Amino acid sequence: MGPAVPYAIAAKYAHPERHVIALLGDGAMQMSGINSLVTIAKVWREWADARLTVMVLNNCDLNMVTWEQRGMGGDPRFEGSQALPDFPYADYARLLGLGGVRVERPEDVGPAWDQALSADRPTVLDMVADPNVPPLPPHVTSKELKAYMSALIKGDPDAIQIVIASAKETWESLFPPSEKV
Repeated sequence: MGPAVPYAIAAKYAHPERHVIALLGDGAMQMSGINSLVTIAKVWREWADARLTVMVLNNCDLNMVTWEQRGMGGDPRFEGSQALPDFPYADYARLLGLGGVRVERPEDVGPAWDQALSADRPTVLDMVADPNVPPLPPHVTSKELKAYMSALIKGDPDAIQIVIASAKETWESLFPPSEKV
C-alpha cells in the first residue's frame, strides 16, 4: 500500500526523459508519498525531463477501506480508524521547491492538469475530493448493494451526505449540465 510516488521515482530513473504521473489517495500520500517528495526535491534537476506529476485525491479518509467495509461487510464508517488529518500537499510541495496546485472546484481540474503537464519541475496536484461519493464499480451485485445499504442503516455517520452525493452523481449522469458557450 502506498507505492505510487516511490514507483514514480523509479520510473523517472528508468526513463528520465519521460513525463511520469503518479495517482494516489491521501492515505497513500501520508503513508509514503510525503517522504518521497523530499527525495524528488533532491534529485529532480538530474532528470532529462523534470516533469513528474503527483495527483493526490484528498478526501481526508482512508476511502477504499471505508467503502470496502460498507460494500462488503455492511459496516458503517468507523471514524477512529478511517479519518485522516487534512494536509496541504500542494503547499508542502512548493515549500520543497516543487510545483503545487490545490484544486477545490471541478471547473479547475482541466487548468490544473494543463499547468502540471507543462511545468518545468515536478508538480503536486492536490485534488479535494468528496469522501461521500461511492467509488462503486459499474456493475454492483445485489449482495454488495445490500451490504452498502446495511452500512447506511446501521448508523453510518455520513449516511445522509452519501445519499445526497449518490443522488447528485446519478442525476448528473442522466442529465449532464449543458456546456456554456
